[in-house]
Amino acid sequence: MIAQLQGRLVEKSPTEVVIDCHGVGYQVNISLHTYSLLTDSEHIKLYTFLQVKEDAHTLFGFAEKAERELFKLLISVSGVGAGTARTMLSSLEPKNIIQAIASGNVAIVQGIKGIGAKTAQRIILDLKDKVLKVYDLEEVSHPGYNTNRDEALSALEVLGFNRKLAEKAVDKVLAATPGATVEAIIKQALKNL
Repeated sequence: MIAQLQGRLVEKSPTEVVIDCHGVGYQVNISLHTYSLLTDSEHIKLYTFLQVKEDAHTLFGFAEKAERELFKLLISVSGVGAGTARTMLSSLEPKNIIQAIASGNVAIVQGIKGIGAKTAQRIILDLKDKVLKVYDLEEVSHPGYNTNRDEALSALEVLGFNRKLAEKAVDKVLAATPGATVEAIIKQALKNL
């Protein structure tokens, strides 16, 4: 496993760099976050991850160890490949991705190009506990995000109600009683549907 590369920067583009390490040029895929952190100095050091597949060996480079660890966490999720993980790290700062996962903010994760609702939910479900533990965060929820609301909506959808109508009914209940439990939200919403 190649854990890091240190050498002379030969080529640099927003998606990849070539590093000359004692006469051997390594082509390394990078995220826009890493690209923004690379200086124009001749010598650079990148933390790397080597992905080995049947048809290719691909080297990914990161300016920070934390970004590399987040990349490894992301590719551990079923349905998230190296390309998707790199897109995520190019779209948002690593700390913002970590915060979105820790707070269970599906909307931010889903806002990244190529990430659908199911993939965003799977990323949060699979990584929330790991992110809270690895980055030593307290569980937080972002303003305007209500897990009780989401659970109630899911339950109403399973019962066969239209999502838009269910959202209106649930929001009406939450406007009247913001701290309502999931059961209370469902019961009140059913009366309004």
